[in-house]
Amino acid sequence: MRVPVPRWWARRSLRLKLTAAAALMIAAALVGAACLLVVWLRSSLVGGLDQTAFQQAQVIVANLDEGSLPRTLPLTGHVDTAIQVVDATGFVRSGSANLAGDPPLFHFAPSGSGTPDVHTVHDLPLTGSGTWRAVALPAGTDSDPLTVYVALPTAAVDHSLAMLTAGLAIGVPPAVALLTGVVWLLTGRALRPVDALRAQTAEITACDLGRRLDVPPADDALGRLARTLNDLLARLDVATRQQRQFVADAAHELRSPLSSLHTQLEVAVRHPRSAAWETRGPALIEKSERLSRLVDDLLRLARLDARPRLRKRPVDLDEIVFREVHRARLRTPLTIGQHAVGAARVHGDGDALARVVRNLLDNSLRYATERIDVSLCVRDRIACLVVADDGPGIPPGDRARVFDRFTRLDGARARGTGGSGLGLAIVHDIVAAHHGRVDIEDNAPGARIVIRVPATAP
Repeated sequence: MRVPVPRWWARRSLRLKLTAAAALMIAAALVGAACLLVVWLRSSLVGGLDQTAFQQAQVIVANLDEGSLPRTLPLTGHVDTAIQVVDATGFVRSGSANLAGDPPLFHFAPSGSGTPDVHTVHDLPLTGSGTWRAVALPAGTDSDPLTVYVALPTAAVDHSLAMLTAGLAIGVPPAVALLTGVVWLLTGRALRPVDALRAQTAEITACDLGRRLDVPPADDALGRLARTLNDLLARLDVATRQQRQFVADAAHELRSPLSSLHTQLEVAVRHPRSAAWETRGPALIEKSERLSRLVDDLLRLARLDARPRLRKRPVDLDEIVFREVHRARLRTPLTIGQHAVGAARVHGDGDALARVVRNLLDNSLRYATERIDVSLCVRDRIACLVVADDGPGIPPGDRARVFDRFTRLDGARARGTGGSGLGLAIVHDIVAAHHGRVDIEDNAPGARIVIRVPATAP
């Protein structure tokens, strides 16, 4: 169960919270230690008092065994000692001088064992008032049984304990305050590197993500925090650089066709009679379609960067492949083989997977010479989609780079072919979102692009 925290306390500084917690613990520890000390000292003093009374009673019993029983017993040690020797009828045979003439004051039976059975009695008719610790021992003979009672006052013990309690009550609060001050200073010293990290972090702006925080030399929590923040800054720096490069590349890609469209339209408007719309119109339409595809690719990448929640469900990947191959055949005279396409079901977003197959076919259509082969199979619960062409292929050193955005290779794979350099980047991001991978292999000649995604049970 979560304990609610007051707002005023939640807004306090970490240093104050730590100091307050330490102060409470120190106060509890000192108070507990003081209470234990008082209890232990009282038990020790009272135990010594009981032992003294028992020893005096034993001395009197020994004297009785020797036949010596004066009417008035002498006091030894404690002046306020109360002693009475009582027979079986309750008559006081002997007693201390301070109890001369008094009736029997003790009425508990003597202890039958060797250990003293101590009782606490109150209000004896002696100077002062308070409590007494009394013991009783059997004496005399079987025909004349006697009981020896010896009682000692606890006033001295109570006074000593009162003085100790007063001293502790006076000394504990200053000790708590002193230790709390020490904790306050030590906490401030311990949190000083945190404040330094905060100040350095506050100075870093979006234009200065290359800066790093000073890592403390100790391999402790602060050192790990500084290294983690530096790793975060490094990732932010890389992401920001990629974002800026992406914006710059997108602006560059959009500027060329827009400038061409603007120039041709401006010439046609200024010289309407000389404009050959029969030949100029299709070219303008082609450029506008390229712009539309580029904008569509940019929006797709933006959505993938935002990590949207894909609408995943069981999808027949073979049906998507057949549908996209049919569409591709309508746009090209090249041969597209699909005889090796087998049944495969995956858990994914159908629209996104269709975009993957479409981009792969567009890429192969752009560079193939005569033929494209598409295959699909399931091996070890992995659906493998292969799109192979007989074009110029991709050199091994460039196979990882082609998945970067706006990446075009030299030669046949250039801007003149109409590609924007985003198709394979979109394929890579969509496949990664489906927990799959993309590989490029040799096709001798040409390139084989292999997509591997987890398959579901048919």
